[in-house]
Amino acid sequence: MGRDLRAVFGSNDLSLAAEEVFSDRTAQWQAVVAALAEHIDRTTGPGFDVEDMEAPRHNVLAFHGVGGIGKTALSRTIETSLADSARRPAQWPQLSWPQGRIVPVRIDLARSAGTSFEHAVLSIRLALTVLGRPMPAFDLALHRYWDRQHPGDLLEEYLRRSGSVYARFSHAVELPEQMRSVLADVAQALLLPGTVGTVVGQVTGSLVRALREHRSSVRVLAGCARLADLLEAEPDLETLSYLPHLLAWDLAQLGGGHPVVPVVLLDTWDDVGDRTHRDLERLLQHVVWTMPNALFVVTGRNRLQWADPDLAGQLDWTGPSAWPGLAAHSGTRGRAGTTARQFPVGDLPPEDCEEYLARRLTRSGEPLIGEDIRRVVTGRSHGLPLYLDLSVARFLEIRRTGRTPGPADFDHDFPALVARNLSELTGQERDVLRTVSLLDGFSVALATAAAGPDHGAAAARLVERPFVLEDPAAPLWPYHLHQAVSAAIRHATDAADDHWSRRDWTRAAQRAFHALGDQLAARPRDRTTLVACLRQGLRLARDYALELDWLTDAALVYVDDSVWEPLAPPTVGSGRMRTAADALVETLSALARRQHEHRERTADRLAAVAEANLLPAALDDMTVYYLAEAQGELGRSEASRQGMGRVADGGGRFAPAARRGLAHLARLAGDFPTALATARSLGREGRRHRVLGEVWWPQGDLVRAAEDFGAARTEAEERGAVGEAATAQSMRALVLAFLDPDRAAAEIDLAARLLLHVDLSATAITIRIAALVRDAGRPGPDFQDRVRALRTEITAAGPPAARATLQLALCFHHAVLDTGTATVTDPDLDAAIARLRELTATGDHGYYADIAHFMADRPLPPHPVSPTRWIDPKPLIRDRWRDLVIARRTRLHPQPWRPR
Repeated sequence: MGRDLRAVFGSNDLSLAAEEVFSDRTAQWQAVVAALAEHIDRTTGPGFDVEDMEAPRHNVLAFHGVGGIGKTALSRTIETSLADSARRPAQWPQLSWPQGRIVPVRIDLARSAGTSFEHAVLSIRLALTVLGRPMPAFDLALHRYWDRQHPGDLLEEYLRRSGSVYARFSHAVELPEQMRSVLADVAQALLLPGTVGTVVGQVTGSLVRALREHRSSVRVLAGCARLADLLEAEPDLETLSYLPHLLAWDLAQLGGGHPVVPVVLLDTWDDVGDRTHRDLERLLQHVVWTMPNALFVVTGRNRLQWADPDLAGQLDWTGPSAWPGLAAHSGTRGRAGTTARQFPVGDLPPEDCEEYLARRLTRSGEPLIGEDIRRVVTGRSHGLPLYLDLSVARFLEIRRTGRTPGPADFDHDFPALVARNLSELTGQERDVLRTVSLLDGFSVALATAAAGPDHGAAAARLVERPFVLEDPAAPLWPYHLHQAVSAAIRHATDAADDHWSRRDWTRAAQRAFHALGDQLAARPRDRTTLVACLRQGLRLARDYALELDWLTDAALVYVDDSVWEPLAPPTVGSGRMRTAADALVETLSALARRQHEHRERTADRLAAVAEANLLPAALDDMTVYYLAEAQGELGRSEASRQGMGRVADGGGRFAPAARRGLAHLARLAGDFPTALATARSLGREGRRHRVLGEVWWPQGDLVRAAEDFGAARTEAEERGAVGEAATAQSMRALVLAFLDPDRAAAEIDLAARLLLHVDLSATAITIRIAALVRDAGRPGPDFQDRVRALRTEITAAGPPAARATLQLALCFHHAVLDTGTATVTDPDLDAAIARLRELTATGDHGYYADIAHFMADRPLPPHPVSPTRWIDPKPLIRDRWRDLVIARRTRLHPQPWRPR
């Protein structure tokens, strides 16, 4: 950790401690440790040959990630930790090797660093001067290269002039002397006259001849099979790129049980070249290939592409057989057990972001950036360290104005994020990038359709960029932009020459919107595609005030199954509804959220949409229907009846559902003959069997009700309506729980399995009530605890019907436990019935109180709670419910009944 000079010079407050902070990258360090261990095992094994130029290479470890993710900090910290274990981050485990000496050298390939290929090769050699001995084969060839390419410029003078560049190599001044020593030794072995300085060319020529003739005087160097070829070649950059082979050979000759392992860290690889100009990349690849006993750690924005066979001809070694660990999607283990060697540098987790911000700026050891600001910045950064850095700079900038920064100051996108990610793209790639920033997820095909048919190649290139993240398991669209980058591109100031106007963004949104509609049209029956297209299409239509177009039919299909997957964030109140898209987003959001909100909130939101009158007729009917349904669940029967009647009279798509709603309202009021007549007029679309089941079970005709609920479930499964199937099955489980608890167990399990695929809170509550009914009659506190927990949950959700049904289940439980005498009443049963009367005092479900009296074998009160109109004679219904209580009591207590 060093001083953050930008922060130091950004404030006059000298009490401010501004430190650079390295965030936890333990996973990447562990990858380095594992790669080093495997590398040492391989290079010290009996089958390893440093001169084998055909064997696959396993000596590259690549880290890639979006600009600003912290790759350079990672590279620097790895170098520091390898050079001195005591300086490694505290969270990184100790590096300890039983054998071998690690010599790290980091080379910054950034254009701003001005690193040449010659500088890179020289840096590797200078790092090895720490060994204190010459590298004969390499030093001889380097001396020849230097003499030809830098005539009259002695290496020691060059190093002295470049002191700031090579100062980090503490033994750099020894290199010229080591090279002269090699030249002198060779001259002496060849019995050449004259001084070293005057016989460089002569030494080289004589050595080549001696090597060709296999003279014993040069037997040490004769073991290097390719030395003569390299000394005869023209000493240019191409030849220099092969000279590291000699360095690898020299290192291999050191022998012993403690090999020297160079670790070369090549940072900012993305500045090496591009897909068209790979000249420098080709030279650097020569170095990597010809030094198989060195480990190279590459950091850059993009994946290293060497395993791509399509690069044959641009690079000299390509394909997965040459670089097994670099193949895309190779998994943890590649072919022949080779470990994968490409790793993304991911986003920082929120806790690391918080710590980073807390430690960057401090005063007297306390964080200068408050917790509230840290929380906002962490959320906006999406784990991108560059965003954190830019936020720290903004914090200091605001302080310089004399104002204390607040959380609202950091609801901000930074143009620097845009510039960082647009700078290397072609014009067409920038068009595609801006277009896909409008989408949460995309494929190459979707990106091409949204950006325009002539952008296919640009879309294919773009998905290789590091700010495009890939989820291979995504069912439709595997790619998405890094969220911080996406937000910055959409909202921050775009200073590029080809920046988009508001009209350009709207046109792009229209193209993307219609491309989504085309994708849905190609798979109209696929639920996953429907929901995915709705999620993205709704946001585009809302944000850019687009016509609804295909969204109308998609919304109607979405609500058909009552699955209610979340689609979009809600709008903020009715005041923001200006367009049909606003109203549709609010409607679907309210319907999806009603499983998690009180029905009062659902009704208020839908009422606001209906009053805004922005939707076309079919969607307006949908809104009014679900508003009426929510009103019915809240006990507002008259308002619900008016809404259902309006939709039913209109004869539109929701007319069958509205007629079903009218039957439901009649049943709630206890008017069973009307409910039955309406139910019989409903067809398959009106879910006739489920409505019939809901009519029969209060009559105590549970067998017939179970048959109808079963038929309703079957019909729903046949048309793929999973939500309706779960609802029908939950009701079947409930009635069978009264009738046959042994049989009910399997029915409850089936309902629960069906519910796994949908989000229906009311159905989930029905299943839990069914489980209570199944277990009714068993004394003990557990039953009451379950009732209390469920009652709390129902109160939060808001449907009175569920509260009444739960109370009816409790009455059944106490009726089974009742003493059965005419003179002594059970206070628990009395209290349960009284509570049920209170819950149904408005008239809805008033017949539940009648049923509770039937179960308890008690006369109805003089003034019934509701003027229930039964279908069958009341005595018959009384006997059915009483028989269920007696059957349960007999099942639980086969012996003669005894008072508890």
